[in-house]
Parts: sequence; C-alpha cells; structure tokens
Amino acid sequence: MGRPSRPRSNRIGWRLSHEPEKVGMLGLLFFDSPWFSGPLGLVFLIFNIWMLIDAVRRDEWVWALFILFIPVINAILYYFFVYRASGGGGASLQGFELPGASARRRIKELQDQIHHLDKAHHHSQLGDVYFQRGKLADAEKSYRAAMERDAEDIDTRAHFGQCLLRQQRPTEALPLLEGVCAENPKHDYGHSLMALAETYAALGQTDKAVATLERVLETNSYSRARVQLAELYASLNRLDEARGLVKEVLEDDAHAPAFQRRRERVWIRRAKKLLSRL
Repeated sequence: MGRPSRPRSNRIGWRLSHEPEKVGMLGLLFFDSPWFSGPLGLVFLIFNIWMLIDAVRRDEWVWALFILFIPVINAILYYFFVYRASGGGGASLQGFELPGASARRRIKELQDQIHHLDKAHHHSQLGDVYFQRGKLADAEKSYRAAMERDAEDIDTRAHFGQCLLRQQRPTEALPLLEGVCAENPKHDYGHSLMALAETYAALGQTDKAVATLERVLETNSYSRARVQLAELYASLNRLDEARGLVKEVLEDDAHAPAFQRRRERVWIRRAKKLLSRL
C-alpha cells in the first residue's frame, strides 16, 4: 500500500501528525493546531512567530511560553496587552506597521513644516532623525541649514559636531563640540562631553581626551566613558587603572537590567576584549 493520501491544503498538519521526528517536538507543539491549516494559516503563523520573538527579546518568558503552547489567542492577547501598551509599534498604532514607518512619517511632517515655515529648529530636528537612522550625509545637510538660520542653538551645534565626528571628520567637529562644552559641560547629560573626548582621541590629543573622560565620570558612570578611558589608560601603560575600570564595568553589567545590558553590549564586548589583553 502507498502512503496515506492527505489534503493538499493541510500538508504541514499531516507531516507534523504523522512524521513528528522530522520537525522535532518544538515544531509539533507550535504548529499542530487548526489555526495553522488552510489558506489563512500562513498569516496566523507569521503573526505568532512575530509576537513570540518580541516576547523573547523583551524577556517576557511567561508570555513566550503561553504563545508557544497556546498559539494565536495568546499572541493576540500579547499584542494588545504588552506590544501595543509598551509602544512597540508606535504610540498611535492602529494596526501592523513596518519598521521605520514612524521615522518616515516624522521626516514627512518636518519636511512639510520646513516647506511652510522654514524654521531653524525644524531643520535641526530633521537632522536628528536622519542622524538616528544613520543617514549622516542627509543629517549634515539639515544641520547646516539649521546653522544658517540660527548659528547659536546649542543642540544643533552639538549634534552637528557629533555628525561630523561619525563621518571621521574630527578637525571640523572640534570647534563645535569645544564651544558647546565650554558653554554647558553637562549638555545632553554628558554625551556632548564624551563626544569631545572622542574627538580629542581621534586627533591624537590623548591627554585632553583622558582629562575630558575623567571629567565625565565625575558626575556619570557611563560604560562608554569608562571603557574608552580604560583603553586610553592602557595605551599610556596605566594598566592597573585600566584594569580597575574594566572590572567595574563588567561587575555593573552582571547586575544591570536586561534593557540596559542590550543597550550597552557593544561596550561590554570591548571591555572583555580589553581585559583579556591586560
């Protein structure tokens, strides 16, 4: 006798029921459901996987188990009670939204405001959006337009300086960032001062970079500042000081909340790499 016949639309369900060893237990638990049969099954499947991945990324392990063992219904509940409530798809989300849609809407809003009003702060805000999206050339154009209309705005000068620094143009960034930090050393909660330290380091002015980072750490405990300062200490053969900073960063990371660990993982990797060399 040949293999049992099965409906074409339910091949996945048939395989999971009759040949579970080919997909494993996880696949059997996840897919062996009437929700995933028929033409609409693919839509439910994609939605369920989307919510499951989001739950794992947020460390919502209980929700992840619910979505895994009782799919679709719990995925829908998670979407409304966690994903939307946390602004996962945008504060005004009314349905599914593709990645970057919110930023594209904001760009269009600012472009419209610039067309009608042509204010410096609109150009500066547009530059910030482009900068956050990694479009540094577009950000530079917007910051220059803002500077032409208001050359004294401290936020525009600081962000323009950081944009130039990210384009490997520290010589142009230096006067902007020095001016901002002289005016307000605590600007952007110390981030402008950290950018100035990076600028000094990029220009080979190591002593100034060290002094600036030490100044940052007088009032803040950013992993970024501590790791960069440790790297500079190591380059100056101040190994004990470098080692002490790196160990502090790693110890703090072990007790940090998950969102902070994700945000600072690039610095944690650099800290571990540096410690292995010390």
